[in-house]
Amino acid sequence: MDSFATGIAGPHPPKHGDPAAVRAAIERLEADHRAKGTVLSGRIIHLCHYLPIVASLQRTPSDIPSPPKTPDAQPVDVQKLQSTKSPASFEWSLTPRRGHTAMHSGVRSLSSTYEQIIVAYTGDVHAHAPGSSSPSVVGGGGAAPGVETIPFNKLTDAEKEALVKETANYKDPSADPTLKSLTYVPVFLDDKVARGHYDGYCKNTLWPLFHYLLWQDVATEITSHEGEFNAYLAANEAFAAKVAEIYQPGDLIWVQDYHLLLAPKLIRNHIAEAHIGLFVHTPFPSSEVFRCLPKRKEILDGMLGANLVCFQTYSYSRHFASSCVRVCGYESAPNGVDVAGQVVSITHCPVGVDAPRVELDAQRSGIKPKIDALKALYQGKKIIVGRDKLDTVKGVVQKLKAFEKLLIDFPEWRGNVVMIQVTSPALTDSPKLERQVSELVAHINGEYGSLDFIPVHHYHQHIKKDEFYALLTVADLALITPLRDGMNTTSMEFVICQNQVAHGKDFPLSRAPSPLVMSEFMGISSTLADGSLQINPWNLGDVAAQINRGLTMSDEEKYQRQEKLYKVVTTHTSSLWASVLVKSLLEKINSEGSAHQTPFLERELLVSKYQKAKKRLFMFDYDGTLTPIVKVPSAAVPSKSTLLALSKLAEDPKNVVYIISGRDSPFLIQHLGHLSKVGFSAEHGCFVRIPGSSEWSNLTKTLDMSWMSEVEGIFKYYTERTTGSFIERKQSSVTWHYRASDPEWGNFQCKQCLDLLETNLVPKRPIEVLVGKKNLEVRPIAVNKGEIVKRLLYENTDSEFVFCAGDDKTDEDMFRALIALRPSAAEAGAKIVLQPPVSASLTATNGGENPKLEPREIGIEPDAVFSTSVGHSTKKTLAVWHVTSPAEIVESVLELVGEKPIPEDNEDPKL
Repeated sequence: MDSFATGIAGPHPPKHGDPAAVRAAIERLEADHRAKGTVLSGRIIHLCHYLPIVASLQRTPSDIPSPPKTPDAQPVDVQKLQSTKSPASFEWSLTPRRGHTAMHSGVRSLSSTYEQIIVAYTGDVHAHAPGSSSPSVVGGGGAAPGVETIPFNKLTDAEKEALVKETANYKDPSADPTLKSLTYVPVFLDDKVARGHYDGYCKNTLWPLFHYLLWQDVATEITSHEGEFNAYLAANEAFAAKVAEIYQPGDLIWVQDYHLLLAPKLIRNHIAEAHIGLFVHTPFPSSEVFRCLPKRKEILDGMLGANLVCFQTYSYSRHFASSCVRVCGYESAPNGVDVAGQVVSITHCPVGVDAPRVELDAQRSGIKPKIDALKALYQGKKIIVGRDKLDTVKGVVQKLKAFEKLLIDFPEWRGNVVMIQVTSPALTDSPKLERQVSELVAHINGEYGSLDFIPVHHYHQHIKKDEFYALLTVADLALITPLRDGMNTTSMEFVICQNQVAHGKDFPLSRAPSPLVMSEFMGISSTLADGSLQINPWNLGDVAAQINRGLTMSDEEKYQRQEKLYKVVTTHTSSLWASVLVKSLLEKINSEGSAHQTPFLERELLVSKYQKAKKRLFMFDYDGTLTPIVKVPSAAVPSKSTLLALSKLAEDPKNVVYIISGRDSPFLIQHLGHLSKVGFSAEHGCFVRIPGSSEWSNLTKTLDMSWMSEVEGIFKYYTERTTGSFIERKQSSVTWHYRASDPEWGNFQCKQCLDLLETNLVPKRPIEVLVGKKNLEVRPIAVNKGEIVKRLLYENTDSEFVFCAGDDKTDEDMFRALIALRPSAAEAGAKIVLQPPVSASLTATNGGENPKLEPREIGIEPDAVFSTSVGHSTKKTLAVWHVTSPAEIVESVLELVGEKPIPEDNEDPKL
């Protein structure tokens, strides 16, 4: 049911197959933006967890101290000698770090057109003893076993400054010197924060969850979770602060992977106008799994700080959109999610490998002897190759069981096929898994092996690249069986190596390319679906059957499948992936619904204009503006502070105060009716009560309202089919609420109902359909909040101060009406003429007469008009100012009247 509410692109990958076309599109987009005056710096800032280089520090004393003689001195003299001891000298050495090859090759490919900055954590700093070689690196940020590291708090300021300079000047030895600069900017993290961030929250919480592994001991996880999340937050804040430090207007910012999911929002807090993209390399689980995360809303809101969120596959992007709707209550939008008026785009683009580089590596001279050795060792045998991290989700156990199933179901392969399985250490050590794999290998070898034949060869170690490519080249079949995975480079490297077998020159093999058997639960499965044999690794019988099919496949079919696979792998490369990300983010700049900062309400200016004005007009929405949005509409009651603010405003004879709400008149009378000097507009302007009066004017009295029964019939049909929804019938409108129903099903039903109304009823009746927050409202076309604002302006042309506040789509009608009071530069100084609004003529008609209403001039200064939206600063709105909550609206008004907020019964008066 996830697909009901997601407005994101369809399940097939976007068509990005032509690299030249993507580059041309980028150039057109940049030219268009610059023609419109949009600033583009030509720089891209990438946020990655680790720098792609390892820092090693060698410390040597500047002089060798000799044993001192015993002096006849006071203790203070000894202290002085100690304090003036010569400092130690130091030297940094930087070496490439293993891992994330595809991502970094994609980043490097952009250096032909962009200056690039990689902001990343330094990783462990290695202690480099004088005269020794640089420590080897296992991968990630850890050191090889036995390598000494230097704690962060033991680094001096001078050493840190020197490291910053060294990393900034570092040149990748494999990089093309003709390309634009690629600068590394280190982020320093306290050891406790670094461990809590990566070893804690990333490895113990996010990574298992994203791979569908739930915690076994909930109580223990929740107890330790808070501290680890705080470390995760602190690390993300450090990254955001570093970006804010080096940012230049027009920079593009790309945040990479699950280590930095909070960074987009934190960066947005520093730089509201930043162009931010987030790419998640891991899988993203379904909403039913993701909602188990204790800090689920914080993580989602952090991700939604980006303009664009990108995943490996359509299903991952659909899961994310579903989580945003179900967990946070946000509404789906075309190709994304609507977050308080800002549309965050969601898309997918699989990562590829650096195909040209892999092809060159696969032809290195050191590979041929290893191929010869492997062929001689396993002469006459079919070779199945697997290479995985020894991790639960990599499916090594399932792979071994499927291999045993092959030997059981197809006994002709006994003695004729071997499996070479290489496993490297995983993110988390798992002695239990290691023991299980070792026992399975021993069982298979003991059951189906002999003195001169071993079916399974398991190597739990890192192997050199030459050995790895030799294995991929000599393999008769590659078996890749993750239970859940994002990107898997082994499958693509295998395809390239097999192309060398089929079409390469000077190779010791000459045969048809070998087939690829791969799990359907990988991020690239859909990309390689046409050429590979896809399996469910849990279905051991099917896996065994597909292995047998691959080993007995005809040469013709092998060539056909290889051709399809090779075309995909060499087209959807890491460089194309990086270019698509840039293109997608450029498309979001200045797009409809993208982030545009609205300044926070300037209270000093507000107070200044208020005090100078001889007449003031105040217009407030109710729900979401004077009171917070609540799940049960009847629970939205005004606070003591709200009532105080309204009563104090209305008591001033210079002020005209109106509440313009979608609520019906009985509700407004019940909660605000005692404020006799406050005017009211109910049901989006259909009913009006002027200040000082107890009578309501029905602006719809002369309108045809026979459509209400038809609309109610349609709403009843959808209410019966949408659990939790209900109909609210007012005197002049009918509203269908679905806030309490399943969010995705309710949204889907809302779209269906909207389509039915707009197709069959709206063309025939004088009505309009309004999509609100979890509701659908049908009302007369002649009246709305904007018409009421026009009427109030028309009746109060001597106003010198206007304050209008609202929070949702219906309130944009009010802000739109106020645009007339903000003339363009070309019209500056011209008189503003207000035409008679429809609502004014309807009121006059109700009195039995129809007097001719003339246009009127209004002389208010544009900067004395405060249209204020409640919500995020990047919310899409026609308002000039913003506040973040209803409480800030009330506080602003109380400041105008010289009062302070009143604590509620459940609040601490000291707060």
